[in-house]
Amino acid sequence: MKKGDHLFLVDGSGYIFRAYHALPPLTRKSDGLPVGAVSGFCNMLWKLLQDARNTDVGVTPTHFAVIFDYSSKTFRSEIFPEYKANRSEPPEDLVPQFGLIREATRAFDLPCIELEGYEADDLIATYARLAREAGGDATIVSSDKDLMQLVGDAVSMYDPMKDREIRVPEVIEKWGVPPEKMIDLQALTGDSVDNVPGIPGIGPKTAAQLLEEFGDLDTLLARAGEIKQNKRRENIIENADKARISRELVRLKDDAPVVEGLADFVLRPPDGPKLIAFCKAMEFSSLTRRVAEATGADPSGIAATALEIEAGAAAHGPDVGAGKAAAKALGGPTRPDTGNVYATPAELAGKRAEMAGAIPFDRSGYETIVDIKTLDAWIAEAREAGVVAIDTESTSIDPMQADLTGISLAVAPGRAAYLPLGHKSRDGDLLGGGLVEGQVSLRAALDALAPLFSDPGVLKVGQNIKHDWLLLLQHGVAVTPVDDTMLISYVLDAGLGAQGLEALSERWLGHAPMPLKEITGSGRNQLRFETVEIADATPYAGEGADVALRLWQVLKPRLAADGLVSVYERLERPLVEVIGRMEQRGIAVDRQILSRLSGDFSQTAAAIEEEIYETAGERFNIGSPKQLGDILFGKMGLSGARKTATGQWSTSAQILEDLAAEGHELPRKIVDWRQVTKLKSTYTDALPGYINPETKRVHTSYALASTSTGRLSSSEPNLQNIPIRTVEGRKIRTAFIAEPGNRLISADYSQIELRVLAHIADIPQLRQAFADGVDIHAMTASEMFNMPVEDMPPDVRRRAKAINFGIIYGISAFGLANQLSIPREEASAYIKKYFERFPGIRDYMDRTKEHAREKGYVETIFGRRAHYPEIRSSNPHHRAFNERAAINAPIQGSAADIIRRAMVRMDGALADAGLAEVRMLLQVHDELIFEAREADVDKAIPVIREVMENAAMPAISMAVPLQVDARAADNWDEAH
Repeated sequence: MKKGDHLFLVDGSGYIFRAYHALPPLTRKSDGLPVGAVSGFCNMLWKLLQDARNTDVGVTPTHFAVIFDYSSKTFRSEIFPEYKANRSEPPEDLVPQFGLIREATRAFDLPCIELEGYEADDLIATYARLAREAGGDATIVSSDKDLMQLVGDAVSMYDPMKDREIRVPEVIEKWGVPPEKMIDLQALTGDSVDNVPGIPGIGPKTAAQLLEEFGDLDTLLARAGEIKQNKRRENIIENADKARISRELVRLKDDAPVVEGLADFVLRPPDGPKLIAFCKAMEFSSLTRRVAEATGADPSGIAATALEIEAGAAAHGPDVGAGKAAAKALGGPTRPDTGNVYATPAELAGKRAEMAGAIPFDRSGYETIVDIKTLDAWIAEAREAGVVAIDTESTSIDPMQADLTGISLAVAPGRAAYLPLGHKSRDGDLLGGGLVEGQVSLRAALDALAPLFSDPGVLKVGQNIKHDWLLLLQHGVAVTPVDDTMLISYVLDAGLGAQGLEALSERWLGHAPMPLKEITGSGRNQLRFETVEIADATPYAGEGADVALRLWQVLKPRLAADGLVSVYERLERPLVEVIGRMEQRGIAVDRQILSRLSGDFSQTAAAIEEEIYETAGERFNIGSPKQLGDILFGKMGLSGARKTATGQWSTSAQILEDLAAEGHELPRKIVDWRQVTKLKSTYTDALPGYINPETKRVHTSYALASTSTGRLSSSEPNLQNIPIRTVEGRKIRTAFIAEPGNRLISADYSQIELRVLAHIADIPQLRQAFADGVDIHAMTASEMFNMPVEDMPPDVRRRAKAINFGIIYGISAFGLANQLSIPREEASAYIKKYFERFPGIRDYMDRTKEHAREKGYVETIFGRRAHYPEIRSSNPHHRAFNERAAINAPIQGSAADIIRRAMVRMDGALADAGLAEVRMLLQVHDELIFEAREADVDKAIPVIREVMENAAMPAISMAVPLQVDARAADNWDEAH
């Protein structure tokens, strides 16, 4: 290494835990091997290398190494045996990934460095010194404060998560001291994660002040008697030895006896075939594609090398031999005749090509439609085919405020075209200049397309077609009938993977669609799509329609094969238009009410803040988890402390609720403060920004395929999560109002999930109670506590209610104890007695878990499937989570299906009753919101109630009656 060279030192151990905690659990599909951390590590490393080569981090490395901890035992354990003694064992599913991550590093052709007896930080310090002495520079890829003592003229740090360089000014800004004083600062503050003692009661801010006053740790300890504050003075004097020991623990050794030299770290271009082989062995399809594109290697003929195969087999146990692992490395779908994995990548690719129509993707073959004559020819071709895939490009993801940029059409695999309508030059302001030439006028194009898009004899196919449907409707064009590949996939495979276009294309077509940033760029120089050259936009846009059509060809036949046609046709497909109309209608919101509530919440929050400061005995940043944790667990010493992955005290809502339940005043006030400030920031401050400037209404967007159970979710804004259990939360609903001369109608299913449970699990007591119209919670209390239903004490009924609803969600004795503020033993006794009184519920749970383990999925009463592949996981936490979810899914999913069926029928029923002007606006959990003229309210409510209460019929004859509570008012809160 010489002057001008630059060494990158990646904190590999830190990368592992960041990767593990940043992503949900992931297993290799072929054999269940945990690979989530490996996947995250590889993607982070690939991005870092690509960004570094593109100088996105400011420098281009000439040398590169990844540094790992060898083990937890180092020379520091001899200095202080309790060092890191309180660290828990790594998660069970992470252990087999440690070896694989090292193999991944080698597959990247990067040095994989570790040394027995030393931590990764010591090796980083050593190599940083060697680079500096050789005249080069070093960048440490980490944000760990332990490494900040190394920062200097030739050594910097880079936090890839925040894309932020850390030099001397950043260290001072963060900690109040320069890098050379970080050792003394850490010696004073200690580190609870690593069990570095430090001096009790000294936090970073205080430590920085002391070091500024006294200069360094030795001077501070020698002159501690001069400190005016009594408690602080005594603490420092009494714990001086701890500070000295702590200094030795946090000081990094930069003279570790390393074996590899800097000459071994010269950065080479990645070995495409070698890295692809590892990625294929791990079944990382997306990364395989990116590596192939970047290196020019052809992945189709690359098999896993013996090294990667053996690594995978060894990590998963001796039962997985190299031959079996090799087959899985090539894997994918299994042969329908033998059940074996397809033998070669070529055979697998051939099968996928056959499924997709045996036509290769060729982006250069997509046509640009530049005149009406050409458009008419495509329209005629679509009519002849009887099916056309459509995809729209627009100026916004919000279809209510977007302008059309273009429309894509596909009539056969590989036969697609792009119709540009709103492309602008890049001249002028940031929104682009005038329209470029070579485009059909918007009105002429829509007039030509409208008959095709409304032709009942031509099926319109799209991926998440609700967006296209609503966008075109905003421009006066109705699209019907439609098929949605996203929803077809959702019906078939909910819970088995993402439903996005890219994920489905890679899964079923073996093809990675062109990413948008390939033509728009990214970052500050990113282009708006309407300013992209039409010649560049055509391959991207045409491919979207082409992929959607091919997916439709692959997935639609599976509905019949899997017996799921009815689920799709009755529950999913009709909702596209139903939800689209609801989103277009929106709901009125009163700005003045929101403004007044924001002011009220501000005053309430300020009052609570003062109470918090008084209780804590000092002022601090309440919104800082770190400062709050230091107060609760450092200063006050409250029990129940837990550390996050970053080593800070956890101050999660659950922990604060637990502490509040134990009678601690400060955590309760923090919970109250968080609730009020969230109401203000998330709702009363934010909602005005969602009011459409033209309609003056809020138009939420519903996701139809975001949950495994069939429940809808909403966003921009999220109206599903407005809290209604508190008075303050309910006040927000008062801002949702009816237009003058109208009223809002709220129609809400009463205890629908308990009714579904009584039906599915066949619980005689529950069925009879619902049939008789008895208060179900009072009845449960009577059954459990041998008390008469009449004059049931509210507290007893509340406990029964908590158990009734908790059982559906698999509540534990610990969770019930927290909810009811009772001892865990008492909660456990309640649950035990509940199952004794209602044994059918336990039978249902056992039956459902067994079915899920056998089939891999559970079903609602209408046949919707929710898959839980990890219910067979060897990880007990993953397994238990999937068991609880599988028990809940048939109940929650059946309730979701019932309300979907009601929504599908509602507009027709209202029209038949002469109430076509009654508009369904919102769906929130078990509730539907309508807007009706005052004169129509009394007629509308019975129709709405009848549709909802009979929604399961005729497919299912419910063993218990469904009940809907409906009322009208001027605002949502009063109507509910």
